[in-house]
Amino acid sequence: MNTCRIAVFENAENKMVLQNTVIPALKEGEILVKNEYTTLCRSDILTYTGKRKEKSPTILGHEITGKIVDFGQGHLSVDIKGNLLKHGDRITWAIYASDPSSAFSQKGIPQKSADLFKYGHEQITEDSHLHGGLAEYTILRKFTPILRVQQEISVKVIALINCSVATVAGALRMAGDIKNKNVLITGAGMLGIIACAMASSNGANIISADINEERLQTTLNFGAQSYCIIEKDETDFKKQYEKNNQRVLPPIDIIIDFSGYPDTMEQTLEVLEIGGTAIWIGATFPQRNLQINAEKMVRKIWTIKGLHNYNETDFITAVDFIEKYHTKFPFEDLIYDGFVLEQANEAFEYAIANNPFRVGVSIEK
Repeated sequence: MNTCRIAVFENAENKMVLQNTVIPALKEGEILVKNEYTTLCRSDILTYTGKRKEKSPTILGHEITGKIVDFGQGHLSVDIKGNLLKHGDRITWAIYASDPSSAFSQKGIPQKSADLFKYGHEQITEDSHLHGGLAEYTILRKFTPILRVQQEISVKVIALINCSVATVAGALRMAGDIKNKNVLITGAGMLGIIACAMASSNGANIISADINEERLQTTLNFGAQSYCIIEKDETDFKKQYEKNNQRVLPPIDIIIDFSGYPDTMEQTLEVLEIGGTAIWIGATFPQRNLQINAEKMVRKIWTIKGLHNYNETDFITAVDFIEKYHTKFPFEDLIYDGFVLEQANEAFEYAIANNPFRVGVSIEK
């Protein structure tokens, strides 16, 4: 039987251990993929450091791309756009697999289905493994949304699609028509950078905000027209913006928050225009309750939405965006490269110490 290497994560007190495991026979509807490249998402780092609890032992890494090696019996050999799939095709796949007939799938939120399976987040068991990016292979389960990707796109950039780019696509779907609207994007990490690129490509006027000016400078290369440095002890966002830019803050039609910080969400909500929409995505960790004035929300006719992960439509939008704009925006420059699977622990330690937008791990020798 064929074997492959996997980096096994037990807990934050112990380093990951490289182990050999058997590649099992494929079940009905499954696909075997040879992983090529994995980028370390913020949730991976939080799990590695113990700040986020995950089922373990596990194989971390869900921002992955790879090539098809084999099809299980019964797989139709087409992706969700109807493209024919064959051995050797480079693909990306959704972070989740769930039954499309389930109640939540029918509501358009398959990422919350009762039978949800999440790549890079599942426990290694005797009959379920090879489900994370820090391994030589991934077995894609039945009902996993899959898309073939153009071969000429860098694997580093493709790896971002099935988490960062697709989540941002979901945020913009919830925002509706953003053409010629003023969009405030808070949090200038990887998702915030991608949001600047996607929103500007859809005709929006972008203001970015973060505590880190160097990251805010980067947003200007991805479509932001101006930015605001959020100061720790300042609670008036309008005042901060006008101090930074020496001009009046324009009316804010849409806020998309990737920071997840209550102070930031509260103070930016204060500058939301009448009829505006706030979309909160970054608050995926335990925190205090927000202070929201209900009368102001009613009188200003605000809409507040939350989003966790994404659906199949967003996944398709993400691939289409990268295929169209991968040469316009310098996405590859956001990824610190140079690690291989044997150096998975070193890759995490570098990410923790230096906080780049992403650290990449090459899986292929």
